[in-house]
Amino acid sequence: MPEAPGARGRSRASGAGGLGRPGGADSQSTPESEGLEDQTRTTGTDDDETDGPVLPDDRPVSEIIELKAPGDVAREALNRARAAAKAKGLYPGAQRRRILAEPRRSGPGKDGRDPKLFAETLSAFLEQRGWVQEVSVGGVIGRWREVVGDDIADHCEPLTFENGILTVRASSTAWATQIRLLVPQLLGVLEREVGQDVVQTIAVQGPTGPGFGKGFRSVQGRGARDTYG
Repeated sequence: MPEAPGARGRSRASGAGGLGRPGGADSQSTPESEGLEDQTRTTGTDDDETDGPVLPDDRPVSEIIELKAPGDVAREALNRARAAAKAKGLYPGAQRRRILAEPRRSGPGKDGRDPKLFAETLSAFLEQRGWVQEVSVGGVIGRWREVVGDDIADHCEPLTFENGILTVRASSTAWATQIRLLVPQLLGVLEREVGQDVVQTIAVQGPTGPGFGKGFRSVQGRGARDTYG
């Protein structure tokens, strides 16, 4: 059945207007179509995924990338630190030299180079050697008569002093007995002269005469007796 000319024109106009309208049925986008477009933009193609380096599964990374030994890395770091310190004027590992104190010069105070009296020098020397007690007792022995008096000095003489023991000899057996009785008084006198606990005891010996036990025809006797005192 032939169409009317007016109807064909209206159909064309309506078809053109339907396709050209922004709000037409064909131009409207659905949520499904928008999701597909976003997925396409974010996913990209296979070429985009292969931009980074891909390492084979059968080879370790150390064979592909050259790695340095830990000792070499530490040595290089130490060398860099030394070079940086040297650039600043520092020398790591170098011992700091000790600055010697300037010697003290003579002044108003005492100095070791100042002249001293002979008595002070001698006292310091004896104390350093540990001879103070021996020298003190020696002085008493030299002044024996002055220290003990004439009566004792006439019949008793000092012999030796060792390890705190003063050995004296009496002129006779009677005087030896008398000196033994006077030992406490003599120790008190010596303590005032040389100090406490210097002379700890006094050993008294009797007289000794010439012996008769020599020669081929000698006979062992009772020994020396109080014959010459």
